[in-house]
Amino acid sequence: MSRIGRKPVTLPQGVTAQIDGGGHRITVKGPKGEISRTLHEDMAIALEDGTVVVKRPSDEAQHKALHGLTRTLVANMVQGVTEGFAKSLEIQGVGYKAEMKPFGVQLVVGFSHPVPYHAPKGIKITVTNNVLVKIEGVDKELVGQVAAELRNVRPPEPYKGKGIRYAGEQVRRKAGKTAQAAK
Repeated sequence: MSRIGRKPVTLPQGVTAQIDGGGHRITVKGPKGEISRTLHEDMAIALEDGTVVVKRPSDEAQHKALHGLTRTLVANMVQGVTEGFAKSLEIQGVGYKAEMKPFGVQLVVGFSHPVPYHAPKGIKITVTNNVLVKIEGVDKELVGQVAAELRNVRPPEPYKGKGIRYAGEQVRRKAGKTAQAAK
């Protein structure tokens, strides 16, 4: 039995959930915004006494896995509209920087040209001191995807450590070449 899947997702004060599409599409509204998602058709979701309950049809392995996944997706939606999600990136390297633009952010990371990044709808990108980039939004999956795409523009390299990394990420450094003594 899925321990996570059995737990009901409580809706905090000011958060409403609406279930459509035959019990497979859920829309959650809260103080930070609104998010909706279509869940797997085998899982049944229902509203009971201010909580969202996820039920599975059988004890098959796939249904057990989907049970916990579906409950966690709903819980992340509720957390997103109440608190929101954020990821931080650090830019390291001489001359490397980020600038806020109306469309998102523009990165200068050692290429012959600046790299523009257009932020998707629902994502807020802020830049501090030209090297700290913060990505905020209500959708945990989208915030993580944007952070991964920005990091992928110039991932940290192992020799000097230059590039874009997650805040607090430890980059394994390599020694590099050593000069050989002349014979």
